[in-house]
Amino acid sequence: MTATATRVLVLNSGSSSVKYQLLDMADGRRLAVGLVERIGEENSRLVHTPLATGGEKRETEGAIADHETALKAVAAELSADGLGLDSPQLAAIGHRVVHGGLRFTEPTVIDDAVLKEIERLVPVAPLHNPANITGIRTAQALRPDLPQIAVFDTAFHSTMPEYAARYAIDVETADAHRVRRYGFHGTSHAYVSRRTAALLGQDPAEVNVIVLHLGNGASASAVAGGRCVDTSMGLTPLEGLVMGTRSGDIDPAVTFHLKRVAGMSADEIDELLNKKSGLLGLCGDNDMREIRRRIDEGDERAALAFDIYIHRLKKYIGAYYAVLGRVDAVVFTAGVGENAAPVREAAVAGLEELGLAVDAGLNAVRSDEPRLISPEYARVAVAVVPTDEELEIAQQTYALVSA
Repeated sequence: MTATATRVLVLNSGSSSVKYQLLDMADGRRLAVGLVERIGEENSRLVHTPLATGGEKRETEGAIADHETALKAVAAELSADGLGLDSPQLAAIGHRVVHGGLRFTEPTVIDDAVLKEIERLVPVAPLHNPANITGIRTAQALRPDLPQIAVFDTAFHSTMPEYAARYAIDVETADAHRVRRYGFHGTSHAYVSRRTAALLGQDPAEVNVIVLHLGNGASASAVAGGRCVDTSMGLTPLEGLVMGTRSGDIDPAVTFHLKRVAGMSADEIDELLNKKSGLLGLCGDNDMREIRRRIDEGDERAALAFDIYIHRLKKYIGAYYAVLGRVDAVVFTAGVGENAAPVREAAVAGLEELGLAVDAGLNAVRSDEPRLISPEYARVAVAVVPTDEELEIAQQTYALVSA
């Protein structure tokens, strides 16, 4: 890496999409952001915004056959802004990889052995790791000389003690099939817990935080002194909170019941719990804005869905309060956590004995900045901290290649 190479391209490759950001780590500036969606369809779309030049957002539609074609289109858009992948200022490409298992607990330079291990983890992340692998291989083909770094969603949670990570099933069976709690959204939980400590004016090593990452996917974590000690997602992102389309916690015997009584296959149950449950299954909507609109109009199904969502959230706040023993802050992040004031208010309501309260005026403020929404008298801070997973991935990537 040359001394002038301070740029990092962050790639988040999904099964039919690629999200990307180009950042300059000399000052943390975003130079370009974009998204390619509906890859493999006739109506694929690429949206590119050249922030470095202050140019207008550009959108193109048309068939994009595969991830290789998508990344070549991204490279062409960047080149048009003088930010091409062939630039000597590009230090590395950082890849979001969802599942790193027990082996990958730090950002890792990708070589053949690492890629093979990510492939071995596909059975525990069948929806995510294959897409991540495709993005890595395509980027390697475009820039085989450039360091490619994997940053794992599971890594931040690898500090969980064994008693928090293990399920109470036969140890030999669990070990043979890698069955344990891994946790996800790790880059978000790492970034937000650290920013929360800064908001409080304290060292992360001295702060205990409950992080609530509430988007279409949702997870909670208990972070003690900058280290995750428990998290709500498990072997897969299905466990834990009620989500947009995922059930979250459920009696495992429900799956046996559905197979025996309803005659459903394993794949049908998987689709039900991951794609047709959560808020969508409860009321037909997985958009919290629409659910709140329906509640305001007196819709009872939407109101019940909201109550179930909040009830599960409160249970995790209470549980992680008990795990941590002392809590300095409860922090909301991601799409719902950052924007849905009624969710924040309802999640904290009734928890005054735990030192938690929300100031209605502060909670109603819309802002892109980290902020406290608790009154001054509250013993425990309640905060809203916008997440920035791409910046976290870029920082971890650059730290590794510049070390």
